[in-house]
Amino acid sequence: MNKTIALLEEKIPGMRVKENLLLSSCTSFRTGGPADAAAYPRDCRELGELLSLCRQEGVPFYILGNGTNVLASDEGYRGVVILTSELRGITVDEETGIAKAGAGVLLSVLAMECAKCSLKGLEYARGIPGSVGGAVVMNAGAYGGEIKDSLMCVTVMNNEGTATIKMDADQLELGYRHSIIPEKKLVVIEAEFGLKKGEKEGIFAMMDELGAKRREKQPLEYPSAGSTFKRPEGYFAGKLIEDAGLKGFGIGGAQVSEKHAGFVINKGGATSADIMSLIEEVRKRVFEYSGVRLEPEVRFM
Repeated sequence: MNKTIALLEEKIPGMRVKENLLLSSCTSFRTGGPADAAAYPRDCRELGELLSLCRQEGVPFYILGNGTNVLASDEGYRGVVILTSELRGITVDEETGIAKAGAGVLLSVLAMECAKCSLKGLEYARGIPGSVGGAVVMNAGAYGGEIKDSLMCVTVMNNEGTATIKMDADQLELGYRHSIIPEKKLVVIEAEFGLKKGEKEGIFAMMDELGAKRREKQPLEYPSAGSTFKRPEGYFAGKLIEDAGLKGFGIGGAQVSEKHAGFVINKGGATSADIMSLIEEVRKRVFEYSGVRLEPEVRFM
């Protein structure tokens, strides 16, 4: 047992911990080496104690939701990966249209629960594989919808684990794949959404339609982190990459999808280094071809 695991088990008894968790098992690229320790806080108390302990002991930590927008190092992580998957309570009030979800709830699950209650506004989210916490942090979106359209407020904790704050959505400076949460070093605990009454069959029909589009156009059969690059203003990343002749281009086991050039995929046996090299090569060649600098949407761990 390593020292970090021993410390966690001693100071926060009852909290689930794992030693040498392979990051390839909890990131959608399916790459990444072992983390020294992984911790699964079940509530605000455990999360606060965990963050405070890491600060006091000088142990590095990384907050990870469903791992769908993260590229983890092949070397792993020297510290504690804090997984929010246990923070997964959901309440949906059909009368008020208010839905509350813990940071670890899958966004797709929340969308389905709201649809069952005839609440519309999250149809676009049915196919987004991330967690509510991660979706709020990056103002996730698809098919013309995004988190900021219905987010009312969010409960966050500072990264010292000493204070919990409720913030209105307009305090988060939500923009295209952006919020102030990372720069303020906050951790999402819960989010609250305001939705509208709708017709249940119509809501599910829209979800089915968007799901069919996603399956038709995206390489869902391969591990990826979704859209690899942010949409440059006035352009589409996938078209710029395709126009630069990079569709199907690969490095090692990583490849620019032949189905949708905006996706870098793990074609089989890719390392994180392969994926990182491919991302940088795509950025270089697209800039040489078009003068447009692509910015990764993927976060690097």
